[in-house]
Amino acid sequence: MTDTTDDLAVLMRQALAGDQRAYAELLRKTALLLRPFLSRRLNADSEVDDLLQEILLSIHKARHTYDGRRPYKPWAYAIASFRLKDHLRTHYADRLRHAEDIADLENILHKDVTETNLDYESISGEIEKLPEKQSTILRLMHQQGYTAKETAQKMGMNESAVKVAAHRAYRILRKKLER
Repeated sequence: MTDTTDDLAVLMRQALAGDQRAYAELLRKTALLLRPFLSRRLNADSEVDDLLQEILLSIHKARHTYDGRRPYKPWAYAIASFRLKDHLRTHYADRLRHAEDIADLENILHKDVTETNLDYESISGEIEKLPEKQSTILRLMHQQGYTAKETAQKMGMNESAVKVAAHRAYRILRKKLER
């Protein structure tokens, strides 16, 4: 059995000399060589077939650049690689043109997050239902704008105890408001 690298180079030299049968055989063997290369890199068989045809056309157009003293496979793979990159660049550029603008998504998400059935009165009502210490802490911190340190001083508590109580109150409120 002959080495396919030598065989393809021989076929290319014969094709350049004008042998039509050698040229047809070269293109057939090149297609068999490149199909697995493309199949590993593209998802759809139709994409593989289309790109393979484009590569064979590129090889046809660039055949005059082939140096008969060099191997055929690296030359063919270089052309295939460039055509594949062009195809992927076009494919992903098209996807980017049709992609959602991140600012639009942010506006949609912001609208979804800020539109709620809750109003200030319903939240205030739920705060009033909390234990006295927790409701006082939330009122001081969120309605009157005191920091945790200032709230601790007003209530005669440790700052970390105020933070823990506020956290527990948030958790209770979240559960009540999720219902």
